[in-house]
Amino acid sequence: MEHTIESNELDALYAQLQNEAASLDTIHEMLGSGKWTMDFDESGAIARVNWSDEFRRMLGYRNQEDFPNVMESWSDLLHPNDKERVRKEFFETIADYTGKKTYDVEYQLLTKNRGYRWYRAVGKPTRRPDGTPITYVGVFLDITEQKEMMSKLAHQRESMHAALEQANEANKAKTAFLSNMSHEIRTPMNAIIGLNNIALSDPTISAKTRDYLERIGVSAHHLLGIINDILDMSRIESGRMAIKSEEFSFAKMLEQINTIVSGQCGDKGLHYDCRTVGHIDHYYIGDAQKLRQVLINILGNAVKFTPEGGTVNFTIEDVRKLNRQATLRFTISDTGIGMSEEFLPHIFDAFSQEDSSSTSKYGSTGLGMPITKSIVKLMNGAIDVESEKGVGTTFVVTITLMQADREMDDPDEYELHPHEMSVLVIDDDPVACDHAKLILSHMGITCETVLSGEEAVELVKIRHIRREDFNLILVDWKMPGMNGLETTKQIRSIVGNNTPIIILTSYNWEDIEEEAREAGVDTFASKPLFAGTVMDEFRTAFRKKKADSARPAVDLKGRRVLLAEDVEINAEIMMMVLSMREVDVDHAQNGKIAVEMYQSHEPGYYDAILMDMRMPEMDGLEATQVIRATDQADARTIPIIALTANAFDDDVQRSMQAGLNAHLSKPVEPDLLFETLEELLAE
Repeated sequence: MEHTIESNELDALYAQLQNEAASLDTIHEMLGSGKWTMDFDESGAIARVNWSDEFRRMLGYRNQEDFPNVMESWSDLLHPNDKERVRKEFFETIADYTGKKTYDVEYQLLTKNRGYRWYRAVGKPTRRPDGTPITYVGVFLDITEQKEMMSKLAHQRESMHAALEQANEANKAKTAFLSNMSHEIRTPMNAIIGLNNIALSDPTISAKTRDYLERIGVSAHHLLGIINDILDMSRIESGRMAIKSEEFSFAKMLEQINTIVSGQCGDKGLHYDCRTVGHIDHYYIGDAQKLRQVLINILGNAVKFTPEGGTVNFTIEDVRKLNRQATLRFTISDTGIGMSEEFLPHIFDAFSQEDSSSTSKYGSTGLGMPITKSIVKLMNGAIDVESEKGVGTTFVVTITLMQADREMDDPDEYELHPHEMSVLVIDDDPVACDHAKLILSHMGITCETVLSGEEAVELVKIRHIRREDFNLILVDWKMPGMNGLETTKQIRSIVGNNTPIIILTSYNWEDIEEEAREAGVDTFASKPLFAGTVMDEFRTAFRKKKADSARPAVDLKGRRVLLAEDVEINAEIMMMVLSMREVDVDHAQNGKIAVEMYQSHEPGYYDAILMDMRMPEMDGLEATQVIRATDQADARTIPIIALTANAFDDDVQRSMQAGLNAHLSKPVEPDLLFETLEELLAE
C-alpha cells in the first residue's frame, strides 16, 4: 500500500515537472538560454543528468556524442580559477535539505571554438518531505557581452575618475599658482602703494611730483582691482567662493557704498542720487561683503561708462517680507553710453566687451559682470539688465536676506573713538609698517609696529601685564620665523579672547580660514591696507567680542587680599580704595612678612596678593619667587599683582619672570585695579 502511494506521488510529481518543463522550454527559447536537469534516486544520489540541446549549442557542441549527458562534460570545461568555487556551490545546494539554498553562480566555461566565455547558472532542487532531492533543474545564460560591457564601464569609470583626479589636481595647481602669483604681485604692490602714500604725505613735494605720485596711485589701485577680479573668477570657477550668513548693518554698508560712489561721481562731474522705497531694516543677515561687491561693481561701471554731466541713480526697495525673509530690489540706472541689443546676451560672459577699444579707454577687464552675476547666483538672487546705445543702462538686482532681530544700533554700543585706540601692527616689511602707521594716524589712532612675531609676543606680554592691552592687533600672515598664525596663538595665550586680531594677507585668505580661526584670528584684511577696511573689520570683530564677553562681573565683596606695602600712607590709601568694593585686606609691612602671612594660612585663604616691588627685608620680586616656589596647593595659581613706580619695560620683564600676573604702575587707578582683580579672579 505504501509503495502504491509513493508511486502515485511520484507520478504526480513527474506530471507536474513535465508541465513546468514545457513552460521552461518556452522561456528558454525566448531568452536564448540553456537548461539542465538532474534526477536523484531515493538515497539522494545523482541518477541521471540531461543537458538540453540549447545548452550544448551555447558551448559549440551538436549532440550527445559531442557532449554526453554526464557531469564531467560540464565540470571538465570549468576555468581552473572557478572550478573549486563552482563545484562547491553546486553540491552544497544539493546537500541543503532545508530547501532554502538556491544555486546562483557566474563562471567561465571553455567552449569548443570560441575559447572561454562567461555564463550564469541558476538552479534549485525539488525535494521530498524528508528533504532528499528529486530533481535539480537549472537555467544557463551566456553573459559574456554583459561582462564585457561591465568591464568597459568599469574601465570608463576608472578613466573618468582618473580624469577627474587630474582635473582636481590641475585645479589645485591653478589655485596654488594664482595664490602664489597673488602674493608675488601683491607684495610689491603693497610696497608701491605704501611708499606712494608716504611720499604723498610729504607737504614739501612739488605740484608736478604730487601729480606723478597720484597717477602712480591710480594705476596701482587699478592693477590691484584686476588682480582681485582674476582671483575672484578663479574662486568662482573652482567652487571655492562661499556665501556667509552673518548679521550686518545694512545702513552702514549703504553709507560706505555711497561714500565711495558719490566721491567718484563728484570727481567726474556726475549727479548721483540714492534713495530707498518702503521700510528698509537697519540690520539683515547675509553676506555684506559680497553684496557690497556686487553693488559697487555695477555702480562703478555706471560711473565709468557715463560721460561728464550725466546721472547715476541708485534705488533700494523692499518688495516683500515673508517668514523672516526680506526681498530687496536694487535698481542702478545711468545715462551713459549704453549697449546694443545684440551685445546684451553676452554681457555676463567672461572677457566679453562690446567694443575692444573700451579696454584702453575705460580700463575694463571684462570680468566684473561675470563675477557679479556669479555672486548673485550664489546668493540665490537674480540680475537683469536693460540698455540702449547712447541712452543708458539699467541693472536690477533682487536679493533675499534674512531679517535680524535687532532693529537699530545703540548709538554708543559700538562707537569707536580713534584717539582712544591703540593698535599693534606686526609685519616683517618696514614699508608696510610705515604705511599702516600713516593711514591709522590720519584717523587719530595710536599705532605701534614691530617687524617679527617674536618681538610682538614680548611687547604684548609687557602691555598685558601692565594692563595696557592693545585695542586691535594686525598681523601679517607670511613672516620669516614665527608666522602670523603662530604669532596669533602665542598672543591669544597671553591676552585671551578679548583683543580683536586681524590677519593681513596677500594670499587668498579662504585657503587658511579654518586654520586661522582655530589659531584665534577674528577676521581678515587684504593687503595693501586701507583705513576703511581696517575699521570695518574691527567693528565686526569688536561686535563679536562684546557679545562673547557678556559674562557677569566678579563680585569682589568679601574677597580677601594680602597687601604687601612698606609705606604706611600708601597702605592706608590702598586699603581705603579696596574698601570701596568691600574687599577684606590684610597688610604686610614688607615682602618677608607677606611670605610668612601667606604660608601661615591654608590654601585659598587669600584670593589675591598686591605686591609692592621696593620694600626692605625682602622686595616684591623675591617675595613673589618664594611664594611661587612653596608647596602650597595654590602657590602657582594665586593672582599676584605688582603695584610699583617701576614702569619701564625692563621692570615689567622682571615681574613676568618672577611670576607676577599683572604690573600696575603707581599711582594706581582704582577702576584699573578692580578690573584687573575681576579678570584674574574670573580665570
